[in-house]
Amino acid sequence: MGNEGAEKTEEATPRRRRKERERGNVAKSRDMDAALVMTAGIALLAVLGKNMYQTMLNMLRNTFTNLHVELVDSNNVMGVLVPYFQYLAYIVLPFFVLLVIFAILIIRMDVGQVFALEKVKFNLENLSPKKMLQNAKRMFNPFEPRSLVEFAKSILKLVVVGACGFSAVNARKADLMGLVGLETPVALHIIISILINMIINMCLAMLVLGYIDKKYQTYEFEKSIKMTKQEVKDEYKDTEGDPKVKARIKSIQMQMARQRMMSSVPSADVVVTNPTHYSVAIKYDKTKAPAPMVVAKGVDYLAFQIREIAKENGVPIVENRPVARALYNNVPVDGVIPSDLYVAVAEILAYVYKQKNE
Repeated sequence: MGNEGAEKTEEATPRRRRKERERGNVAKSRDMDAALVMTAGIALLAVLGKNMYQTMLNMLRNTFTNLHVELVDSNNVMGVLVPYFQYLAYIVLPFFVLLVIFAILIIRMDVGQVFALEKVKFNLENLSPKKMLQNAKRMFNPFEPRSLVEFAKSILKLVVVGACGFSAVNARKADLMGLVGLETPVALHIIISILINMIINMCLAMLVLGYIDKKYQTYEFEKSIKMTKQEVKDEYKDTEGDPKVKARIKSIQMQMARQRMMSSVPSADVVVTNPTHYSVAIKYDKTKAPAPMVVAKGVDYLAFQIREIAKENGVPIVENRPVARALYNNVPVDGVIPSDLYVAVAEILAYVYKQKNE
């Protein structure tokens, strides 16, 4: 509310990052992806090119060897074309299938696992004239910051990539000038080698520009998801809970536990006291535990309440300072007494049972 003008100076929290990822907002670089996909495509052509070239030669050889005009029937055009479709499939399909697989892997490496339904959800508001006009203004406004950045990036890419390609050709200028008069296979070999150098230079330039763009996109994304100090506080309250509410809940829980503990005092066998500061109620039930249990304990005012409830319900009260302190400090409520206190507690219980029998 009063937080709109606050400066966003805080790094995004893990929860904020998770929410942005769920919405499909991640740092991604199209230039880096395009450069990697193009490099992968050229590498695939280098690997599969020989087989593609051989398949193309076989297709042409088959065409000029077996195709006769008198065998061509206008009623069976598909029968004539099917072998060519098969050749084209052998040439093109492996390349495109592998390229698609590489493209998916590259995008996955760039943005990770993202599945955001919001990005593909149809929204009628996007078709409203007002929304379309806003998008058009944003797209064609030359002074919009993002448009200016994208325009500058496009010019930079064109100049840098073009310059790298030209440098490869310019370095082989003498070879190009000497093509005149050479035999066709030799000339083709030189041209292909120049083209390979040019493509390698251009790919390297695109990869460098893509890496720079990736860093820039990451910076922009981190900047866009920064939070104000108040947003961080509000998120902490949402995740961890309001400290005041947590304190209130804890207070209620302690009160309920205290009431439950006090309700166990009337059924205790004995209350061991300090005599005033500590009170520990003990019960021995063979069916529930192999040794006596502490059913209630308290200090100061709570100890006084335990003694008062014990008096009202006729529960014996025995003063034993070391045992009372040891039980209070070492045994939780509903906990069994430790073995090193067996003898001391047994003597107190024996004394109580003897008093009852008398």
